[in-house]
Amino acid sequence: MPHIFPFNEFWAFYLLFGIVISAILLASLRTFHTTPKEVTIREASISALSWFGLALLFNVILFAFTYFHLNSKPSLAAELGGTAGELARRTALEFLSGYLVEKSLAVDNLFVFIVIFRFFSVPKENQYRVLFYGLFGALVLRAVFIAMGSVVMDISWVVIGFGLFLIFQGISVLRGKEPEIHPEKNKLLILLRKVLPVSPTLDGQRFFTRLDGRLVATPLFLALVFVEITDIMFAFDSVPAIFGLTKEPLVVFTSNIFAVIDLRALYFLLLAFISRFHYLGIGLSFVLIFIGVKMAFLDEFLHYHLPTEISLLVVLSLIVGSIVISLLRKPVTAEEEPKA
Repeated sequence: MPHIFPFNEFWAFYLLFGIVISAILLASLRTFHTTPKEVTIREASISALSWFGLALLFNVILFAFTYFHLNSKPSLAAELGGTAGELARRTALEFLSGYLVEKSLAVDNLFVFIVIFRFFSVPKENQYRVLFYGLFGALVLRAVFIAMGSVVMDISWVVIGFGLFLIFQGISVLRGKEPEIHPEKNKLLILLRKVLPVSPTLDGQRFFTRLDGRLVATPLFLALVFVEITDIMFAFDSVPAIFGLTKEPLVVFTSNIFAVIDLRALYFLLLAFISRFHYLGIGLSFVLIFIGVKMAFLDEFLHYHLPTEISLLVVLSLIVGSIVISLLRKPVTAEEEPKA
């Protein structure tokens, strides 16, 4: 199936997008975080709303760009089975759906960040630095994942396999069998400690410091490494999930990047409130199952492409519904469970 934005024609767009996003991030670091300090709720709110606004603005630009691009290539629009207006609208909805799914699935990262920072005793004023530099690693890793996905997702049995994988993951989360994060048991970190000298204490915001004349890593660097490891783990779920909503690699890449960037701001904003969304995990498990069913059965076996509007409505209903239930209903504790 042809793509609206084939990589060999739009590689410069990927490069320009990466440069612009990196420039904005570096500018924000130099402007607002020149000295170590704890991120306030006000700062986190402004950052989260700013990135959300940029994502919506980009979606409008994407809609217009898709429309004019397909208008100039009516044969491509006909091959894709729609008019320029219809395909531009579908592309914009796919971006919004991918952005929403990635942001929702990445909520689990917030809990992992808490575990990592507690384990490595990272003070709140240094957490932004770890998440900021971890973000650049995440951008590169996500780009590699998406590039690989754009190649293999054109193979039908791979799509079915990823769909079944998402269904399995969703059921596992629903049954409470989601893998736990234990930094002290991670084999890569154990190996890293053996080959890389590590100082016993932090040295401000430095990732490396001098100890007895030797250059050694600080626990802050190990926290950064573990942030990258966990991002790889979560990308195995989120990237195939977005490919289940759109076949356009450019839409997958841009929606994924905007959602991951925004997550760093949301970490500080939701840190005080995330524990209240105790049913969100159940909603996210159904999101994975829904997208998995769509990939493995609706799109492949039944040869039926579910309209993007319906996919977006289902995903949004599951996420918002689980949040509303969390706010209205307290979690059932072990003491409150009915006895047989």
